[in-house]
Amino acid sequence: MNLTKRTLLQGLLAAPALAAPALLLSGANKASAQTNAATGQAPGWYRYQVGDIEITALLDGYTEVPTNFIIGYDENAAREATANSYHRFASGPITIPVNAYVVKTGEETVLLDAGGVAAFFPAAGKLLENMAASGINPEDITKVLLTHTHPDHIGALAKEDGSKMFENASLICSQAEWDFIHSDDVRNAAPEGFRPMIDVARVALAPYADGKQLFSGEKEVLSGITSLPLPGHTPGHTGYIVHSNGDNLLFWGDVVHFTTLQFANPDWGVAFDADPAMATQTRRALFERVSADKMAVAGAHVDFPSIGYVEKSGDAYRYVAAPWMPL
Repeated sequence: MNLTKRTLLQGLLAAPALAAPALLLSGANKASAQTNAATGQAPGWYRYQVGDIEITALLDGYTEVPTNFIIGYDENAAREATANSYHRFASGPITIPVNAYVVKTGEETVLLDAGGVAAFFPAAGKLLENMAASGINPEDITKVLLTHTHPDHIGALAKEDGSKMFENASLICSQAEWDFIHSDDVRNAAPEGFRPMIDVARVALAPYADGKQLFSGEKEVLSGITSLPLPGHTPGHTGYIVHSNGDNLLFWGDVVHFTTLQFANPDWGVAFDADPAMATQTRRALFERVSADKMAVAGAHVDFPSIGYVEKSGDAYRYVAAPWMPL
């Protein structure tokens, strides 16, 4: 079968649970009882320090993206980029991680994005399990900070009964993203296959509606954390710069989906970009900025443990994983 964006979505959305979006969220909650033994890997967490702020990278799992979802994809260029990054080339779907983070500022314990909805991403949904392995409990979280509301970023927010998974947390999200996902005009204009993705996001966000903090533009949303609009992937897609004692790290959400491909080919996009041209413009501008500033970066789909640097390489770029650090 020719796997296209439409056929993939039809397959993902064929489950009877579509009649009740809350049930789609339950898979991520139940996944906390699973173990990593089936994957043959140790629990997916890693700690990193930014000044006085502690970052815990958390692996929620992974998903596979067909190459015909990659805007601009060329197999010869993909083979070259893969070889240069020391990965193994595969002509089939590309495996990418789904990452989230916990940021401890001293005043707040912040969950930055919340993993994938297991019904959409069967190999994801391990956020709670890996949080527990790292010594972090759901009740420890005081703020939930979202880059955007796609289903690989909101999976663990709500319990099966529709209540907060992170009962002591309030939500911080860009005004543009909140308005976008809650617009009935947007939902009605969306292809039928995409509407359940919107519905699932609304269910996940609902228990955090009271007391939410919405913002616009560049703003210090919490002490030591400043927002950075990164439009293109979604209308309200936002990055966050963590800064402490002269040290900085940028969480850039979904600026990059394919570590092996998009640093070498920054004009390549993904079918889930709402505005592919804007997403490319944002990616190129950000690559220039962080490479010039030697700023550490972290992403939802960068190779785990997903913290590193961007270097200029001719007319393109390369990703360099951050050195291990003792804590």
